[in-house]
Amino acid sequence: MIKASIGLQELRRKIYLKAKSEKTWRFWGLYVHVLKMETLRQAYKLAKKNNGAPGIDGLTFEAIEEAGLDDFLSKMADELISGTYQPMGNRIKEIPKGGGKVRVLGIPSIRDRVVQGALRLIAEPIFEADFVDGSYGYRPKRRAHEAVNRVSEAVVQNKALVIDLDLESYFDNVAHGILLGKVAQRVDDDKIMRLLKLILKANGKRGVPQGGVISPLLANIYLNEADKMLEKAKRVTMQGEYTYIQYARFADDMVILVNYYYRWLTKAVYKRLIEELDKLGVKVNRDKTKIVDLTQGGTFSFLGFVYRRVRTRRDKWGVSIVPKMKARTALLQNLKEIFRRYKSQPLSRVIELINPILRGWINYFRIGNSSECFAYVKDWVKKKIRRHLMRVSKRHGFGWSRWSRDWLYNILGLYNDYQVRYCHA
Repeated sequence: MIKASIGLQELRRKIYLKAKSEKTWRFWGLYVHVLKMETLRQAYKLAKKNNGAPGIDGLTFEAIEEAGLDDFLSKMADELISGTYQPMGNRIKEIPKGGGKVRVLGIPSIRDRVVQGALRLIAEPIFEADFVDGSYGYRPKRRAHEAVNRVSEAVVQNKALVIDLDLESYFDNVAHGILLGKVAQRVDDDKIMRLLKLILKANGKRGVPQGGVISPLLANIYLNEADKMLEKAKRVTMQGEYTYIQYARFADDMVILVNYYYRWLTKAVYKRLIEELDKLGVKVNRDKTKIVDLTQGGTFSFLGFVYRRVRTRRDKWGVSIVPKMKARTALLQNLKEIFRRYKSQPLSRVIELINPILRGWINYFRIGNSSECFAYVKDWVKKKIRRHLMRVSKRHGFGWSRWSRDWLYNILGLYNDYQVRYCHA
């Protein structure tokens, strides 16, 4: 769970245990906990930790604290108590996805982020108790690497037929009525439901905004029945300890793996999943969704990695996972833009900007079989740094004899931890 004050932590723990032990219990009296100063203060702290950009009102964390954080939170609590709180619209930001496409982010104001965060702090433990093992996205104490491991182990266990699923504009097509109905199955609190409806309606008649604090929780609630269906399919088809179906989902990124010798299950589970998604109005992109046969050299991608079935040194079937080429290209384009924009700046400034980007990217991809990719990135960055130095010196080339490798990494402080932590067989 999210680390919070002892009082709030204990409340969340009690809610979780109650929800876990009584699967049909509908919670009431929740709203009073949302508007407590303790909850709002924790929600503000989490919002500030994420350090997002200002919303449509342009208000920053610095401006809020300069004017007085307690006054800001007290006013918010008063609006929630009196029922006069009205969320603002989101500030829209488009993020390029490649191929001329963009991902549309809806950035709430800090005020709305705090309210959404407070609602999430109280509601999350209820639904966390209902979520199943195969769901990993944006859940407490769950990481993308765990989902990657789950999928990798399934490949090693001869689940070599893969349904590589693509959900079409998932976040944009969540039906509010269906979502509110799912929340109401566990929440019997009119004020909570009214607040949630206000948050949803502020951004249109359909969908949950990517960028909203509560959106990931709502997205998981919406797909939970599909997750349960896949868990049931896995359970009813297993024999003893052996499972013939495995799956993992991280937000709208989903893969299903089926044992090669039970290939008939592939069509059956796909058909059932489509039926479940149809109930939700979730469309599958038929052009991008595919069934991959790893025994025929096929590959699939999940959470930024490309998976391939390979022979190990012990002549057994294993799995190779490497960063997608698209992920590497996006990283280098990002770095290239920094080098371009700061070409007249001191190198120390450039390194200050690129080091956190490199560290974050490498830390995510440093599992599996990423060594070759890492070597390419390291060499590319090293050459860019040398070119920057030579440009300042008004010289050509890379200056191999002029600046040593140790000088670049130990004196200048260029990021240098490209070690893969562990590899799958």
